[in-house]
Amino acid sequence: MSSQDVLKSATTLASYNVLLQVMFRVLTFLLNAFTLRFVSKELIGVVNVRLTLLYTTLVFLSREAFRRACLSGGSGTNHSWRQVINLLWLTLPLGVLWAALLVCVWLWLLEIPDPQTVPYYGPAVVLFALSGVQELLAEPFWVLAQAHMFVRLKVVAESLAMIAKCSITVVLVVFAREWGLYIFCAAHLVYTGFLVLCYVVYFIRFLGSKEAARRSFPLHSVGDFFPRRAKGEPLVDWTLARLTWSFFKQSFLKQILTEGERYVMTFLNVLSFGDQGVYDIVNNLGSMVARFIFLPIEESFYIFFAKVLERGRDVKSQKQDDVAIAAEVLECLLKLVLVVGLIITVFGYAYSHLALDIYGGSLLSSGAGPSLLRCYSCYVLLLAVNGVTECFVFAAMSQEEVDKYNLVMLALSLSFLILSYMLTWWSGAVGFILANCLNMGLRILHSLLYIQRYFQHSQWKPLRGLSPSPLLLLALAVSGVVTALSEGLFCCDDGWLLRLVHIGVGAACLLVVLVAVVLTETQLIHFVRTQLLPRYTKKHT
Repeated sequence: MSSQDVLKSATTLASYNVLLQVMFRVLTFLLNAFTLRFVSKELIGVVNVRLTLLYTTLVFLSREAFRRACLSGGSGTNHSWRQVINLLWLTLPLGVLWAALLVCVWLWLLEIPDPQTVPYYGPAVVLFALSGVQELLAEPFWVLAQAHMFVRLKVVAESLAMIAKCSITVVLVVFAREWGLYIFCAAHLVYTGFLVLCYVVYFIRFLGSKEAARRSFPLHSVGDFFPRRAKGEPLVDWTLARLTWSFFKQSFLKQILTEGERYVMTFLNVLSFGDQGVYDIVNNLGSMVARFIFLPIEESFYIFFAKVLERGRDVKSQKQDDVAIAAEVLECLLKLVLVVGLIITVFGYAYSHLALDIYGGSLLSSGAGPSLLRCYSCYVLLLAVNGVTECFVFAAMSQEEVDKYNLVMLALSLSFLILSYMLTWWSGAVGFILANCLNMGLRILHSLLYIQRYFQHSQWKPLRGLSPSPLLLLALAVSGVVTALSEGLFCCDDGWLLRLVHIGVGAACLLVVLVAVVLTETQLIHFVRTQLLPRYTKKHT
């Protein structure tokens, strides 16, 4: 597959992933708004922080390293797919081990919620761990689908699973509220079960078809998905296994950084379960754009960079056409996430209070809620830049560089935990976001230095993508001042008419900013129209 074909597939995958994440976040957004009316904030805190942390920790530590290693450097070309599948099935026993360990910690070492307020905590811990192990059954199918760019499969599978999860939750919350945590356990088991079922059914139908022959798909029967030894080959590729081990050490540290505030809340008890629930709702609201735009872009273009660039080799020793495409794409991605992040930061300040008041009423808009969301708006900008820079760095690093970076991640993890604990005692829940900002800034700095060294002896300067035009900066600055004045004058205690005026002021300012983007960032607009929205442009040409 040529670099242009890989780019086309990666951008199509990113577009589908963005649409998928939009649907996920909207459904979750509506589901949280609905359940807030029926269950206590303590129950939401236990589910969204304590139990979700158990699930994400189990799944991430069991599969993330395998995914990164098996999708790097053209797995299936440099490595036998037989050996890749054998390696991927190790995620299942690893998941069982993590599940047993984490269940013991969650039941015996952590504070147990009041059973009157949050019933059935013990069984819920076991069932959430079981749902994580169940999801790992789909891992070989998921990696094959990603490697062969089956972009629609992921969208359909996760869409059906999310719809089933939301349906179960709504029905049980309304008609079986006394079930407590069992409601969310049942919904989560249905979600992971649907995921596995969709992947298995798809590949059963796909194998042996004309489409499989056209794609030269390496497997030919359902039995090929299960581990077995191939003649003349070791059971696994040990080079790939060592790379997996390097990514595993890194993923352990990355998980602490990604979910650090939840670990601090869970293990150090710095916030009550009710406060954890409010923080998590505000956190989810603030991270909507980061999750449904930036994360899919990071995941999809990591695959692109990993396939186009040769891991561990400098610029001069690689195909110059491939390096040119990678540099151009990196520059455009940096400009894209920077512009989106700046818009969120500027407008998030003036519209945080209104957003929380509409979403959750005084439960969220009073107290620290608006300050939390304003701080998170600034954090989103750092998340955006870090996602793109790290997806390039992780795709270009050699195994030795990955191992060295693990030491950097270790230092960042320790500093984050210390900062989170100190800043939380100093400024409450806002301290979590401040600690995240500091650590994310250090991660960005490390990635920028790597990218600068990587391209320093070449003609390409992708870091120019971090320099927005002066006209755009001026439009953002003016919009920030105007919307802040509008909030003081019109929002949010004098009725809906003045709220609509405030919204209208923001819409006008946003239009001015978008016009500035169109006029000054022509390369970015071309990239978005031709790569990120290929189906849209095809439809209109």
